[in-house]
Amino acid sequence: MPLVHDDLLLRSPDPDQTRALAAAVASVLTPGDVVALSGELGAGKTCFVQGAARRLGVEGPVTSPTFMLVRTYLDAPVPVVHCDVYRLNRLQDVLDLGEDVLAPDVVTFVEWGDAVATLLPDDRLEVELTLVDAGDVASGAGRQDSETERLVRLRPRGPAWRDRAGALADACAPWREEP
Repeated sequence: MPLVHDDLLLRSPDPDQTRALAAAVASVLTPGDVVALSGELGAGKTCFVQGAARRLGVEGPVTSPTFMLVRTYLDAPVPVVHCDVYRLNRLQDVLDLGEDVLAPDVVTFVEWGDAVATLLPDDRLEVELTLVDAGDVASGAGRQDSETERLVRLRPRGPAWRDRAGALADACAPWREEP
């Protein structure tokens, strides 16, 4: 079982803050890192990738790869690969995406990464986004789009995150959710 470090529970009140939080996370990412994103449809996975990619130097729009499966942004100072495995039916389909998806010279973001966790490296950052009602964080009942917040749980996994977990926590301090 891979080494799991302490989870970070963060709160983002809106999409702009989700992008800002993701940019803070990206400040500790390095080439070869894999970020596995999970959460219901509309929870903010692509929004998160937009903020992180911008911080890594991607210029221009970052859009969902749902129908393309993989989008690459290789002209950035830190190249980014953005995958969406939601539409894939078999694990072999993920393997067929190619070895460039998990290349050592890019940062890879995998939407719906929890569905293919067995194919991802042990060293990874798991990001779980959950929509919640601003008035009822515990249950999320009765939310309306204008009041939607996101809880963002970061799970650094594996030995590669041992030395960076503290820097990750520091970078995300403004969004920390107290238990």
